[in-house]
Amino acid sequence: MKSINRLGTFEDVLASAPQDVRLICQALRALIEELHPDSVEVPRPGEPSVAYGFGEKKMSEAYAYIMPQKSYANLGFYHGASIADSHPTLEGTGARLRHIKIRSIEAVRSPATVKALQDSMVERRTALGLDKA
Repeated sequence: MKSINRLGTFEDVLASAPQDVRLICQALRALIEELHPDSVEVPRPGEPSVAYGFGEKKMSEAYAYIMPQKSYANLGFYHGASIADSHPTLEGTGARLRHIKIRSIEAVRSPATVKALQDSMVERRTALGLDKA
């Protein structure tokens, strides 16, 4: 994973999160790195969130983000509306974004969470034309 720390670090994003939420965020980060070892990580402490994708651009190259909340972590998908039909666990009604509220360490590696991440990666890879030879 390549981390772009121009705006801050992953730890900066988690700085004010409760310990149990930090652990969930760390587990999500580990899962993303496992599924996409070459991902680009862009922490944005001001939001506070951490974006993951095929490049630094949040709304075009990123496929997911982690955002700590008071009692859970949001695993968000910048283009989640494109995969929502096959993922009933995705929440949100916006034009593009969807998310899953991750409330436990066990939920991080649930089949629904893993599949949503994998599908969001495929969606972005295809949209960016990265599958072409």
